[in-house]
Amino acid sequence: MTIKYTPDHEWINIDGNLATVGITRHAQDALGDVVFVDLPEVGKSYAQKDAVAVVESVKAAADVYMPAQGEVVEVNEALRADPSLANSDPLGAGWFFKFKLANPADLDALMDETSYANYAADAH
Repeated sequence: MTIKYTPDHEWINIDGNLATVGITRHAQDALGDVVFVDLPEVGKSYAQKDAVAVVESVKAAADVYMPAQGEVVEVNEALRADPSLANSDPLGAGWFFKFKLANPADLDALMDETSYANYAADAH
């Protein structure tokens, strides 16, 4: 498994050609208490950087972007029922959706943990 990060503060956990996506702790900290999530449609394919989900907090609403081209194969129904999972466990139980990678080369432009940590620190 490999974890990568986007400039839009999503994490992507890659396991073969299946990837799980969520928001980073930095995004969660910036948003505050998450109160609603709108998840993508299972079976639908999206291009890299398409807005595929929305996360709403007490402070703001933000889009969640597709980190790589692919087809959504599962959404986190537990997160839909309890959006606070994005606060309490954004890197675990608070995942948003899983998708099948169409083009693994899309991942080449994403950041590793060290690069993302530096990027997020500069974003303050």
